[in-house]
Amino acid sequence: MALGVLIAAAVVLTVVLTHSGGGGGGGGTAAGDELFLQSANSSGPDPYTGSSTRKGATATTPTALPSASGTGPSQNANIVRGVEGSAPGLYGGTRDVSSCDVEKQIRALGAEPDKNKAFASVLGLAPSGVPAYLRSLTPVQLRLDTRVTNHGFRDGAATAFQSVLQSGTAVLVNDRGEPRVRCSCGNPLLAPVPLRGSVKRQGKAWSAYKSSNVVVVSPAPQPVARFVMYDPETEDWFTRTAGTAGGSDRRTTPRTPPGASPSNAPSSGTPPSSSSSPSSEASQPPSSEAPGESSAPPSNAESPAPESPASQPAG
Repeated sequence: MALGVLIAAAVVLTVVLTHSGGGGGGGGTAAGDELFLQSANSSGPDPYTGSSTRKGATATTPTALPSASGTGPSQNANIVRGVEGSAPGLYGGTRDVSSCDVEKQIRALGAEPDKNKAFASVLGLAPSGVPAYLRSLTPVQLRLDTRVTNHGFRDGAATAFQSVLQSGTAVLVNDRGEPRVRCSCGNPLLAPVPLRGSVKRQGKAWSAYKSSNVVVVSPAPQPVARFVMYDPETEDWFTRTAGTAGGSDRRTTPRTPPGASPSNAPSSGTPPSSSSSPSSEASQPPSSEAPGESSAPPSNAESPAPESPASQPAG
């Protein structure tokens, strides 16, 4: 599907960051005036672990998003586009291949109890619950530059900072589609919080970076049973069951968004920019309960295989 059609068919949301994101304990409320730009494969400051990103999880080129409600792009770093975590095409990857080595991440944290404890504190977990929690997450790759609260590890404790993660970054998402771990450094992630004062951007911007095209992922209104994802190498769409590493991936065709005629149905892998019109396939409850997340059995059937995309993917 063309990302532009998915975006246009849904309502593009403008999100004003006014409070800290939920979903975890300590470390998620700090917000100075620095915004770190982090390319897909960089470790960034104060990483928790070595990279658990699997070979082939590399950056992609994001597509420009349309203006929200007829307004032009904002230069305010606390005003961003919102995308629901269940939106088809928000995430991508390679069918049947995990973008992250979850077991490697578990071993790395388990070998350093102080880091494991700090990691757990960010996400509101007991240290003993980290392995089960990580296994409940879904490995994906971002297809839009995405704002988050990132966390490093320094002097025995979690440190919070605001980041923009480049399109192509491998992350683990929860069953509401929210990024919760960055695989290239093992850092826990939470929703972004507002910056104060004049924003100082740290790090080197990638060639496709535009502040007006950065998004924030908002939680899906219901637990996601299957994420509808795009494979830029094969130009195919597929579903990935929440909480799996790709072994049960199935080819699919995303549903035509409301208001889009069949002749205008998207045919390439352009990622979405809205959270209001996820496909019913993506938003059904998941088949297994993740620690700390509600769930119910899935009820949807797989869609038929897609036709060959008409254009090259943008991300």
